[in-house]
Amino acid sequence: MTGARQDSWSAGDLYEPYVGRWSRLVARDFLAWLEVGPQRNWLDVGCGTGALAESILSQARPRRLQCVDLSGAFIAHAKARVGNAGATFAVADAQALPLDAARFDAAVSALVLNFIPRPERGIAEMARTVRSGGIIAAYVWDYAEKMELMRYFWDAAAALDPAAVALDEGVRFPLCQPAALLDLFSTAGLTRAEARCIDVPTRFQDFDDYWHPFLGGQGPAPGYAMSLSEDRRDALREKIRAALPFAADGSIDLSARAWAVRGRVA
Repeated sequence: MTGARQDSWSAGDLYEPYVGRWSRLVARDFLAWLEVGPQRNWLDVGCGTGALAESILSQARPRRLQCVDLSGAFIAHAKARVGNAGATFAVADAQALPLDAARFDAAVSALVLNFIPRPERGIAEMARTVRSGGIIAAYVWDYAEKMELMRYFWDAAAALDPAAVALDEGVRFPLCQPAALLDLFSTAGLTRAEARCIDVPTRFQDFDDYWHPFLGGQGPAPGYAMSLSEDRRDALREKIRAALPFAADGSIDLSARAWAVRGRVA
């Protein structure tokens, strides 16, 4: 992992209400954009809790779907959620996939590139496993600007603790803007590389619905929140509460932007 603190990815049931539920909304538009036909062989790299895998199975009608993730706990969660129909699961490193070359028609990755120590190696491995003319695609959150649930968190954290700036995903992760993603794909030798943004609504019923997922400890922001003393965590909570745009009924309407990128194997 990148950064001063090692991010935790060990509890799918805690990660899911944090960003898994929003990733599912992005996955729908992402797959429609890829326009991969039915009965194709798919690879999902860094499948996490199965958000993208579920969408592939329901939307893309694959012949076969292979899902891999470095976290055994996430693989177990995804397998339990998605089931065995049409999908297989394995613990594997994105930088050294234990898969034959030219085996798939499409290889995709959701919210993972920034957590691969050498993302260029991850893309090269995805390209190796996909046939000539097949598609490689990924999406990541726009951490620096329009992933609003995280921006409210980190802006408040930085105001209270200057050391939090270095842990902010918008600072840590360069692969959160289209230019960097396109450069990664072009450098890997992929052709016809292009990027687009996907915006999805993130509506929270109330402040607890927003705040509680940060207490699960899964990922950078929740990991930071749970590293604080109770008093400092309470101060952060109230700082965020004061900044959020509440509706009259107490709900909170935010937006989440993901940047998606795709290219073809030569």
